[in-house]
Amino acid sequence: MPFGIQPIHLILIVVVALIIFGPSRLPEIGRGLGKSLNEFRKGMKEMSEGFKDEVVNTEDSARPVAAAASAAPTPVAPVAPVAPVAPATPMVACPNCSAQNPSGAAFCSKCGAKLAY
Repeated sequence: MPFGIQPIHLILIVVVALIIFGPSRLPEIGRGLGKSLNEFRKGMKEMSEGFKDEVVNTEDSARPVAAAASAAPTPVAPVAPVAPVAPATPMVACPNCSAQNPSGAAFCSKCGAKLAY
């Protein structure tokens, strides 16, 4: 028997339960205990299935990464440097901090000083 409980122990537990709860409430308590155990089993089953689903989803999403990592690297052609493009709007230097600002700005974007035109 589980937990080292012998049949005499079970009989003693039933007798004590009969004395404490009485014969009329014992079936009601048994039903409640049975329902509780069934709900517990359902919850454990759902939790274990959810855990298995998460593990399977994680393994599935990790497989392409592992396959790509094991594949031979593809050579990449060198890229020529791009020449800097001149700004479309003319820039104005701030008289206070010499920062470049768009010509339509009234105040410096760096220090906030008023730009003179």
